[in-house]
Amino acid sequence: MITLIQAAILGFLQGITELFPISSLGHSVILPTLFGWNIDQSSAAFLGLLVATHLATAIVLFLFFIKDWIRVFRGFGRSIRDRKIGPDDIYAKLAWLLIAATIPAGIVGLLLEKPLRSLFASPLIAAAFLVINGLILLTAERLRRHPNRAQTGRVSVDAVSGGRPIPAGSANTQMSETERSDTTIAKLTWKQAFGIGVAQTAALLPGISRSGSTMVGGLLSGLNHETAARFSFLLATPIIGAAAALKLPGLFSPQMADQSGAFLVGALCSAVAAWLATKFLLRFFETRTLTPFAIYCIVAGTVFFVVLLAFP
Repeated sequence: MITLIQAAILGFLQGITELFPISSLGHSVILPTLFGWNIDQSSAAFLGLLVATHLATAIVLFLFFIKDWIRVFRGFGRSIRDRKIGPDDIYAKLAWLLIAATIPAGIVGLLLEKPLRSLFASPLIAAAFLVINGLILLTAERLRRHPNRAQTGRVSVDAVSGGRPIPAGSANTQMSETERSDTTIAKLTWKQAFGIGVAQTAALLPGISRSGSTMVGGLLSGLNHETAARFSFLLATPIIGAAAALKLPGLFSPQMADQSGAFLVGALCSAVAAWLATKFLLRFFETRTLTPFAIYCIVAGTVFFVVLLAFP
């Protein structure tokens, strides 16, 4: 049985670490062991709590970016209707970029999620991968391509038109910061989007961050930190939501009835933490880099590894 306090802690933990580039799965594997909780992490109750907290995170991300998603859905609809992506239709392009980047993680997740988690889901291995995650973030900062400053401010977007360009010289020729970020993301090539999706598959390993790996892919494709984070959060919504939805029926099975309160508490705490984390990180990455998170992962992963090794 998972207590309400344990559910609340794990919910807050998941909501924060899913979006911070420090691996939610790695922390959910490591910290219960360090806390000395008598929880079977392969049990239906623990897995059910993870499903509830992940679903809450996906819902929060969708609501946080609801204006973007409305524009993306409209853009997708236009591309289906016209059987093409207009050369200046930012949100039609963004819709298909998200699809291209979702495909690798969707396929690999369906085929390999259970084998990988059963093979690597031990606290010691998760701690080691957490160190590797930090090294990946540091390496990406050294290798990243700097964004092209000429990208910004060139295209005008009318929110009312759902992402269609406005002719130069019209009265409404200024983009919001959101539209400018989406315009920059839409300049990614299909190959780059697919590569970011491939990078996301690394998050199936406990200790490797989903948001971190997708941000690394974005930085290496020429996005700046803010747009890489934004694309990472948009991309996380369908992946996390679909994975949780596939396992949702298990939450309502008769044997889970006694844990419904814990699931609800965990989901609510995860939702609050995810909202605050998203708001904080979008502002943080306007001026900061992945380096602080890389240092945390290396230090924390090393400490976790030593402690778990010394006190099995």
